[in-house]
Amino acid sequence: MEAAEGVSAATPTEEMNGAGNLMDFLDEPFPDVSTYEDFHTIDWLREKSRDTDRHRKITSKSKESLWELIKSLLDAWSGWVVMLLIGLLSGTLAGVIDLAVDWMTDLKEGVCLSAFWYSHEQCCWTSNETTFDDRDKCPQWQKWAELMTGHAEGAGAYVLNYFLYILWALLFSFLAVSLVRVFAPYACGSGIPEIKTILSGFIIRGYLGKWTLLIKTVTLVLAVSSGLSLGKEGPLVHVACCCGNLFCSLFSKYSKNEGKRREVLSAAAAAGVSVAFGAPIGGVLFSLEEVSYYFPLKTLWRSFFAALVAAFTLRSINPFGNSRLVLFYVEYHTPWYMAELVPFILLGVFGGLWGTLFIRANIAWCRRRKTTQLGKYPVLEVIAVTGITALLAYPNPYTRRSTSELISELFNDCGALESSQLCDYVNNPNMSRPVDDIPDRPAGPGVYNALWQLTLALIFKIVITIFTFGMKIPSGLFIPSMAVGAIAGRIVGIAVEQMAYHHHDWIIFKNWCRPGADCVTPGLYAMVGAAACLGGVTRMTVSLVVIMFELTGGLEYIVPLMAAAVTSKWVADAFGKEGIYESHILLNGYPYLDVRDEFTHRTLATDVMRPRRNDPPLAVLTQDSTTVEDVETLIKDTDYNGFPVVMSRESERLIGFVQRRDLTLAIKNARQKQDGVVSSSVVYFTEDAPQLPASNPQPLKLRRILNLSPFTVTDHTPMETVVDIFRKLGLRQCLVTRSGRLLGIITKKDVLRHMAQMMNQDPESIMFN
Repeated sequence: MEAAEGVSAATPTEEMNGAGNLMDFLDEPFPDVSTYEDFHTIDWLREKSRDTDRHRKITSKSKESLWELIKSLLDAWSGWVVMLLIGLLSGTLAGVIDLAVDWMTDLKEGVCLSAFWYSHEQCCWTSNETTFDDRDKCPQWQKWAELMTGHAEGAGAYVLNYFLYILWALLFSFLAVSLVRVFAPYACGSGIPEIKTILSGFIIRGYLGKWTLLIKTVTLVLAVSSGLSLGKEGPLVHVACCCGNLFCSLFSKYSKNEGKRREVLSAAAAAGVSVAFGAPIGGVLFSLEEVSYYFPLKTLWRSFFAALVAAFTLRSINPFGNSRLVLFYVEYHTPWYMAELVPFILLGVFGGLWGTLFIRANIAWCRRRKTTQLGKYPVLEVIAVTGITALLAYPNPYTRRSTSELISELFNDCGALESSQLCDYVNNPNMSRPVDDIPDRPAGPGVYNALWQLTLALIFKIVITIFTFGMKIPSGLFIPSMAVGAIAGRIVGIAVEQMAYHHHDWIIFKNWCRPGADCVTPGLYAMVGAAACLGGVTRMTVSLVVIMFELTGGLEYIVPLMAAAVTSKWVADAFGKEGIYESHILLNGYPYLDVRDEFTHRTLATDVMRPRRNDPPLAVLTQDSTTVEDVETLIKDTDYNGFPVVMSRESERLIGFVQRRDLTLAIKNARQKQDGVVSSSVVYFTEDAPQLPASNPQPLKLRRILNLSPFTVTDHTPMETVVDIFRKLGLRQCLVTRSGRLLGIITKKDVLRHMAQMMNQDPESIMFN
């Protein structure tokens, strides 16, 4: 009898906790039983109570000895140590990625003879032969044609450079897609839809693993360098979360508790955006607004710290060589005027419309990829899209260069030292003004030429990005969206500037634009357009504005950015509530209960619960009449996460709920460590097992693993309330009772299916448990 007591005896205080300290003996690992199965949802309440139990234990032990006190202090500090490590690693990886992308992007056009590992810019920094006008040309940097044939100019050289540009692009993208396919299939895409789903409590094993981290880092460099219309920002969030997951495994506080692990991953996402844009505050807000599901105040401080360390690390590496965290840093010298809000709002409308068009077209294309033969040939698809991109991009100087450089040039203000085509204005010879305050001037032939090329670049980017996002390579969406907006914004900015110059006597310009004054900054329009398009696609608002002004340093332009972001969100929301990430979550059928969705239908719990009318009865255990063999058969024949325990099959009065994993572990433990537990032993969930005759087999007491306070609702509870409970408490399942009698069960999957049904979608599209 004493051996059986070893499993079941619990102190009265533990009994009251329902689950008690059941972790003590359930933590002994069995290789084939994990805490949660792959593609299952975690139980937030259970994880929280486990952490509270652990904390209580550490606090009480810390009073016993000095060593235990030191251990409790180390435990308290472990969270900050994890944040420090995440910040250091993600900052370093981002710096390395930036440097590698710079070098490999330039490798498509030529090579540095003095040191082949230098990019074009670094190569000409060290040169003594450059002049100011030809600062991009130096004898150390040679294009491929010049290196091979000795001729730098002419049709032959152009064709050879063109051919090699396409060849390098194809090589990079082929390497990227092959590495993803062979070593880490989860390293494709941006990763943000999956991270949102994981943070909401879903388990996707391997998605944040070591292989995924390694392959995603390498293939991200290859994919961006190949010149495809994609960015590195989304994938950097995935990379940072992989770093977070890696460091969680070093501390049992996080590795054994899925709820605590998700707090770390939320902070890691903030560090990812911090290094992607050099925007630490924007990163914290992005994690809060866009990706996190559960974001306590403690996580806010830790995210802040992780983002700070990551940004500091990136700044130490200084990948852009300009002592800035970002490529797009700009300084404008003129304020903006109230009348300019009209074009800013119009850019917001354009951003909203482009966001809607992009989401619909991209989802349609991804659905086609999923449901047709196209999905079977990912390598071929990547090669084809890269080939078309390189073929069409090379002739246009604005699409040939990397997207980040393009955005940087579009954001730039035309100073006296700019050599860009966009700054080819007709100068007034009598002008004597300080260098940084150049008045509005008529556009020269270079500007008109640039406008044509930008218009073609805009059409090209809009179309090609639809087909690029979602391929089997790492692909972010922030940079292409910003490029579309920046091109449109710059075009509008030049148009407004020329109108103000030629028609300064019009009433709208009269008040603020005198002849000879510098009134309109086209670069500012590009910045506002970029924010509008990014907002239209992702539906971010607060974090978007903060990221944009951290990105550009344009603090006094917050109002134009806010106006554009809000307008683009309103316009895009008019056509559909989901942003691109939510749309991909729906497309992939991930079980994600969006906090922002409203459930307005008048259904009741009884309409959703299972079993339905013609279903077999609910699988339950009784408190004192089920044998070990019955339990083992039930576990073998079903794949439910847990089973309700009732008084008897006749009364069906609910006693509690027991998890499948706990049952499996407890029976395995008892069979190994207790004498007399056999298949015919009766399992007792009651407080005291009755005294049995000596001839009977040893009973198995499992009161210890029974949750005596499972979440229940009555059959007449409105589904609106049930959905809210699932959302806010992160439940896995909830039992339905009437006057204490068990009627059925509602799982998270049932809720999602019901919501899909109410919105006239296919309820079977929710693939995962």
